This record gives sequence, structure tokens and C-alpha cells, in this order.
Amino acid sequence: MDRHRTYPCGTPRPPFAGPTRRQFVQGVLVGAGVAATGCSSKTVSMITPNDAGSGPHKTAVDRVTIGSTGIVTSRLAMGSGTHGFNGSSDQTRMGMTAFVNQFTYGYSKGLTFFETAADYGAHPMIAEAVRQVGRDNVVVLTKTEAQTAADMQADLDKFRRDLGVDMIDIVLLHNKQSGTWTTECAGAMDVLSQAKESGVIRAHGVSCHTLAALKLAAATPWVDVDQARVNPDGILMDADPATVIGVLKQMKASGKGVIGMKILGEGQLGNQVERAITHAVGLDCIDAFTIGFASNAQMDEVMQKIATV
Repeated sequence: MDRHRTYPCGTPRPPFAGPTRRQFVQGVLVGAGVAATGCSSKTVSMITPNDAGSGPHKTAVDRVTIGSTGIVTSRLAMGSGTHGFNGSSDQTRMGMTAFVNQFTYGYSKGLTFFETAADYGAHPMIAEAVRQVGRDNVVVLTKTEAQTAADMQADLDKFRRDLGVDMIDIVLLHNKQSGTWTTECAGAMDVLSQAKESGVIRAHGVSCHTLAALKLAAATPWVDVDQARVNPDGILMDADPATVIGVLKQMKASGKGVIGMKILGEGQLGNQVERAITHAVGLDCIDAFTIGFASNAQMDEVMQKIATV
């Protein structure tokens, strides 16, 4: 495996002028009433928005760099784990066709960040979406429950098979709640470090679900990327917004990548999208954020809100 391979999604591109008529006919756009017909990397050009900061507003499709990893992708990630546990989520319950159509639709709009976890049961669906848009055109983040070296190695092997990829961009330890998770997960962390050295992954880190775990992540040099819950009302967060944001600022200042999640409070802020999005876009301490969408229309709404903040 070539650990120095350069991926197109990690380099800036010229502004995106919109899909061609041929791309539309071939099924690149898979919104309501339009069936996907298979947008492979041979027929779909990489859709490229303006670079971050080049216009008056941030947008969902700005190219952003995740901390010090060198990984460049869209500001908005398409999540696959709303109410996700025990191998399913709101997104996977849509079924293979609807799930893949949603992710390829997002890609056609300029979103190049696919976010998932083993616990959501989405890996085979992500694999098909990646196959259709082209592996080199997207960043894939997944998460693992493994703590020991043996379990982590088994997960890495299985994840790559299930995702249909040789390399996974970002792998996170999932749902850490303990204030001593670095001790408990030392074996898994060692395997991920070795995997990064050998080019099996590009970055490693953690997703946190308590303030103690979050503070430990901020203080741990091993963490390349942290995925943290943040929204204006503190819904399903590790602490009140001000406290969490203070920790995220420490992470950002130390060069860690920070990816926000629970931006809409797992749907509880669905009737306050503009306020929640305004809050997320205004946070300089996060590089990107992920949202799991219920429909293409909701995705369009969120992307529009981001552009007008």
C-alpha cells in the first residue's frame, strides 16, 4: 500500500460551476423523483466549491483542513448515525437505495465528507456510495468500540472490507465516557498509531460523550481529531455550551482537528434550524460539522442556511 498516495479530495480545486446536463441525465442528481443510475468515478467529475474564506459567507462546501492532519474536505459532513445504535440508524433504516441516493446527491452538491460508525450498520451503504462517486473524491470517517489491540486490528481489517477501501481517512474511538479512556484503550491506540504509520489510516482520534473524556482528549497529544457534541441549547452535550466550547478552543489551539456533531440536537432543534446552524457556523473552534439528514430537502435547507449566515 502506498502511504504517500495523494487524494484529489485533499487538494483545492477551482470553483464549481454546476453539473453538466450529461451528469444530470446520468443520474448524478438523485433528488426527489430522480433515480440514481450509478455515478462512478469515470462519469462524475469532482464537484468543487470555492475555497474556505474566498467569499463573504462560509458555505457547506468550503474546503476546510481538519486540524493538522492535512485532510481537506467539505465543511459539512453527511452523517449516517441519527438515533444510531445496535447496527441501525434513521439513515440506514431508509434502506440501501435511499441511503446511497442521499449520499450521492450530497456529493453532487459538493459535499465530500462521509461520516459513519460501525455501530450504525452503515458501512455497506457507505461502500456503495463511495463506489459510485469514486474513492479518491471523498473523505471517510468511521468509529470503533474496540479497546484492545486485538479487537482494534480485527475492526480495521473488517472495516476496510465492509467499506470496500484500502485506506480509511479517519478512525475514532467511539463514545468515550471514562475520564481514563487513554489507559483503558491503550492497546487500541497503539494499533491505530501503527496503522497511521503504515498508511492504513490517515488520522486517529476520539468521539467524546462526557466532559471528563473531552477534557482528557484535549490534553492527549495522540488525538489528531475529536468529534464533539455542540449546539446552542446544550442538548445531548457533555456540559453547557460555554464549557464545551472552552475545551474545544483548547483543542483547536493545540492543532487538533475538531468536528462538531449533534448540531441540531439529534433533531430536537429541527424547528430552529437557522439558530442552530448560525451557532455552528460561528464557532471558529470547529473545522467541520456533521449532520444526519432525513431527506434531500432537509439537506438543501441546511446548506442554504449555512450559506446565508
